[in-house]
Amino acid sequence: MDFQNRVGSKTGGGGPASWSESNRDRRERLAALAAETIDLQKDPYFMRNHLGTYECKLCLTLHNNEASYLAHTQGKKHQSNLARRAAKEAKDAPVQPAPEKARVDIKKFVKIGRPGYRVTKQRDPENGQQSLLFEVDYPEIAEGVTPRHRFMSAYEQKIEPPDRKWQYLLFAAEPYETISFKVPSREVDKSDHRFWSHWNKETKEFFLQFSFKLQDPSKPNRPPPPALIPPPPHQSRPPSNLPPPPMPPGPGGGVPPPPQFNPVPPPPPKIM
Repeated sequence: MDFQNRVGSKTGGGGPASWSESNRDRRERLAALAAETIDLQKDPYFMRNHLGTYECKLCLTLHNNEASYLAHTQGKKHQSNLARRAAKEAKDAPVQPAPEKARVDIKKFVKIGRPGYRVTKQRDPENGQQSLLFEVDYPEIAEGVTPRHRFMSAYEQKIEPPDRKWQYLLFAAEPYETISFKVPSREVDKSDHRFWSHWNKETKEFFLQFSFKLQDPSKPNRPPPPALIPPPPHQSRPPSNLPPPPMPPGPGGGVPPPPQFNPVPPPPPKIM
């Protein structure tokens, strides 16, 4: 704002600005700021009438130029009308239902019981790696169904109290019931030659074999053996050439008889 070219001010001195000048300067600054952030072509409330002036369709106000309209959009009246219009539109808008999640159709079938199975424990003779072989029979399996399996943590099941030392191996095939096996909770070796499964369509048998990873020999899992208790010290026997113990005095060198006492008669009764 120019503070020196006014009536009653001297050159080089800044006199006090009047209220109208301060208001004009504020409106110019607001208009310049709004011009940088607002695009009038996309403003739904900005309209130019047949007289060449501008109107605000929201507040029903007239403006001589775009700067005046931009300064109006930063004012309290326009901002309060915008908030009131947004609240009214939110109230009148119908409640949009939440998008439905993709549903997975649960297959319903009659279960015919549990399949037969065989479990074989194996150990590699070269490195001692332990493995398990599962053979599950599905003679009445549904047409076009392949048996499935997966490992389940002890914290996923709700049948037994969770124990971190165990995990569960599940087998499922329609129309049989799902069966599970409780195996140690050790890391499984999923290399090509240590983990494989096969479904024999002719014999209707499903095979699964997996091996546990070898443990680091520097970190044995077994607890150390208990310390041996030292045997008690050997007690030396007394020498055989010691003299016999002394005997008590008495006839024949035996134990003396007990002393004999005369019995004491009872006192006479008292005559009252």
